[in-house]
Amino acid sequence: MSLSVGLSTLVMAAPAPATASLDDAGADRPTVLMMGDSLSAAYGLERPEDGWVSLMAERLDGEARVVNASISGETTAGGATRLPELLRQHSPEIVLLELGANDGLRGLAPGQMRQNLVSMIEASQASGARVVLLGIDIPPNYGDAYRDAFTGVFEELADRYALPLVPFLLEGVALEEGLMQADGLHPTAQAQPVILDNVWPTLSPLIEKMTAGSVDSTGKTPSGQAEAALSSPITATATPTVSASLGITQS
Repeated sequence: MSLSVGLSTLVMAAPAPATASLDDAGADRPTVLMMGDSLSAAYGLERPEDGWVSLMAERLDGEARVVNASISGETTAGGATRLPELLRQHSPEIVLLELGANDGLRGLAPGQMRQNLVSMIEASQASGARVVLLGIDIPPNYGDAYRDAFTGVFEELADRYALPLVPFLLEGVALEEGLMQADGLHPTAQAQPVILDNVWPTLSPLIEKMTAGSVDSTGKTPSGQAEAALSSPITATATPTVSASLGITQS
């Protein structure tokens, strides 16, 4: 399939009407809210349960509840609009943000994407959730200047808010034969465990902290907060991701 057809598929994909909770029995466990696009919505897979978010829920069984609010075709603007209600409904301890691919494919201004991501980061932190950014890249034919500005948004926000960053969601997948669908933009079922392994080293320590004891939105335990308070001026309040560089992006 040509790149132009693949991009059309991403941008025109119809939003899913419902949010999938992958562990309804885990109300007393930490909740992980996944905000993504088709890369996290099992797009093109015969069995949705083969998607990496479902595999993550299986791996977290007994430790955390996963709510997958990913929608194929989603942009950062759409995510920013939907997130407040999702935060209210699910009160997540962790929010995974995997959005921006469709902004890039549509050639939207990186500054607009940045502001939408800022809105989601700050809303999540205000609710008490810890944010992890999962970054994305766009095809090289968009030009170096636009591509650098686009990918730079994820690194900038990770630094600005001190967020955990997964540098490239599709590391070891994007250009590998058999791991991408015919459109060249979406990973196959065989690629899903690799994607989970890319995210797991960043997510797992956060889950361990959540299950070992309460943590605030900066990831500190109560004792850690006390130590920080003793060693820092009262006026010091800093707010604390994933960036990807690939020639393949999705919705």
